[in-house]
Amino acid sequence: MDVEFRGEIWYWRGPAPFHFVTVPDEQCGPIESASSMVTYGWGMIPAAVRIGATTWRTALWPKDGGYVVPLKVAVRRAERLELGDDVQVRLTIDV
Repeated sequence: MDVEFRGEIWYWRGPAPFHFVTVPDEQCGPIESASSMVTYGWGMIPAAVRIGATTWRTALWPKDGGYVVPLKVAVRRAERLELGDDVQVRLTIDV
């Protein structure tokens, strides 16, 4: 399953700080439908993510009835991304 969307990078301080991009609500339905086949616990959905020329493996995190994509420091540096940037995201979820 491939999902593409645009979203803004936001920051969560939390005990372990991360930058994220939120998956739009209209894209979450198909992901939720596939979740029981692919989740490895706590609702995490393994996925390959591509932003710009950078591709990496991570897991979508469930949040507020939807999903968020964590952005690693290495990815943000490679793509020169900053808080508030609007990015094109491509997710590939193996179902």
